[in-house]
Amino acid sequence: MFAARRGLIKASFARVSAQRPVRSFTAAAVRFSSDHGNSEILQGPGGKPGRVPTNFEQSTGDERREYLAAMEGKEYFDLNPLELETKGTRQNPTIVPSGAAWRLVGCNGAPGEAHELMWIRVEREHGIDRCPECGNAFKL
Repeated sequence: MFAARRGLIKASFARVSAQRPVRSFTAAAVRFSSDHGNSEILQGPGGKPGRVPTNFEQSTGDERREYLAAMEGKEYFDLNPLELETKGTRQNPTIVPSGAAWRLVGCNGAPGEAHELMWIRVEREHGIDRCPECGNAFKL
């Protein structure tokens, strides 16, 4: 009796699994090596044999640039907040320095106007992006 039930259960699972459509998806975009520009590889000399390398010796990329700038007494990353003296308009927007195609900007009001912090994605291709709360205009 149990063998007959097992056979029925296996048959019903086989029918259900045969009817399911196959769905495929991808979680990452495909990028080819030809899509990247030729960029200089910036890396340290590495550790000497028999020694543990220091952070300076093994740093690469932006971390290495930050170490080199610190050795010259400069700051590689600008961590200071953007000071707003006037409200940005379409004719005279607030310039946000960035080397990237977009940057997140937190606006908590133009001078003399205060509102809750609003995060705005300022994009280079948009030209000008505005704060939906106070209307302050930003440009990369």
